[in-house]
Amino acid sequence: MRYFNISGPCNTATHYMIESSTRLRGVEDLIDMAQYFVIHAARQSGKTTYLDDLTNKLNADGKYYTLYCSLEGMQGIAEIEAGIPAVVKTIKKNILFSGLPHASEFAKEADYGDYTNVLGTELTLYCMLLEKPLVILFDEADCLSEGTLISFLRQLREGYNNRSRRAFIHSVALVGMRNIRDYKAKVRPDSQSLGSASPFNIVTETYTLKNFTKEEIASLYKQHTDESGQIFEKDAIDLVHEQTQGQPWLVNAIAREVIVKILQSDYTKPVTANLVSQAIQTIILRRDTHIDSLLERLKEERVRKVIEPVILGEYVNPTTDDFSYVCDLGLIRETPQKTEPANPIYAEVMIRTLNQPLQSELQKTNVTYQMPRYFKDGRIDMDFLMHDFQQFWRENSAIWENRFDYKEAAPHLILMGFLQRVVNGGGQIIREMAASRGRLDICVVYEGEKYPIELKIWHGEKSLTDGIEQTARYMDVYGSTEGWLTIFNRNPKVKWEDKIYMKKELFDGKTVTVVGV
Repeated sequence: MRYFNISGPCNTATHYMIESSTRLRGVEDLIDMAQYFVIHAARQSGKTTYLDDLTNKLNADGKYYTLYCSLEGMQGIAEIEAGIPAVVKTIKKNILFSGLPHASEFAKEADYGDYTNVLGTELTLYCMLLEKPLVILFDEADCLSEGTLISFLRQLREGYNNRSRRAFIHSVALVGMRNIRDYKAKVRPDSQSLGSASPFNIVTETYTLKNFTKEEIASLYKQHTDESGQIFEKDAIDLVHEQTQGQPWLVNAIAREVIVKILQSDYTKPVTANLVSQAIQTIILRRDTHIDSLLERLKEERVRKVIEPVILGEYVNPTTDDFSYVCDLGLIRETPQKTEPANPIYAEVMIRTLNQPLQSELQKTNVTYQMPRYFKDGRIDMDFLMHDFQQFWRENSAIWENRFDYKEAAPHLILMGFLQRVVNGGGQIIREMAASRGRLDICVVYEGEKYPIELKIWHGEKSLTDGIEQTARYMDVYGSTEGWLTIFNRNPKVKWEDKIYMKKELFDGKTVTVVGV
């Protein structure tokens, strides 16, 4: 029986999988037109699986010789003198193990000292030996950097431009996380730039490998049902799609967690939405390698510049290199209305990662801020809870704000960390993070009850009037008649006695409790 794969490329013999060609159309047409192009997508999106399938298909069709070649080993080899010979040797190794003809002839007498030409020269000499056009699919192409990257692109460009005069690669795909327009970010500011005429302006198209649709998730899971008889309930599939937005690794990881870990491969039991929720929480807390590698990126300054305003609900300029970089990492997604975390699972692990030091400290040193202290008459006494937060903020904010790398978002992170401590193990916090909203919406869920909370930074009276209206609209989402608007005043000249307050406001028949901190 096949299984859900969460490590490495998929193959139909051992893994449940969506046929990768259905996720990316038009590539074979570009190859037939002898074009050079880019495919980019976030980690663990299925790029290598797609390239393996495409390589096998093209070779089986017999029209081209097709070579898959990963450049992952080039990571960190920035200097052209070492980098280009390493690229040529990597291509040589892949040709030797590919089954392509004349493999032993490639770079047989390569002049590695002529590093500005050796790549183009050896590819030309090899193509002259072949009876059919050569297609090369360069995986992990964005591992190249600085001088190696520039020379690699320029030698490909020179060969491309002279194909009418001498043999060269018929079609090339550069595949990685980054779009070709962003490769300049791999060049040091103080070094040679790509120049006004990009050495790879021969690229005609860029493609991205899209996430699974809800229908594709259902189709993937049905493969398991057909082989085992185990049913995925519709609500479970809906929840997987909502929480993952079709991110392939997450889709597979949730199914595997439920079937193998929770149900212990008991195929007589259906996969329910409740089991999916359990699996998601386990994955979030466990921080598998895929998620951990993404979260390491949060430490990068260019990532902070984008993620911090998303947390705050502030405008993010979508035209910057930093924005493109964070999109390509798969941390955020852009819709016509807003920029937000790529999916709710990533949003949750990002926040938990950023406020983990606070969580750990509260866990070790304070037993006060937890249930059942705030649970009265079957509900959370949110006014009591928020009063405690006001006191915590007054006593600790100066210390904790300086501990956060994301200093502008520190108030939001500290409140969410505080609330997480309160509901830990018995509740949930739903976070609605999206740039250009001017606030952060969160909802505490405990014992089936929902408590909407909105967070804003004080920028004058308009922050209050807008905040009350926005909170009331947010309450409508959850059908609540009571909500809480938390306004942080970060002006050091304002006295604590003026910052700390709590008052009730009525708006359209709803009660909004304004919590000043």
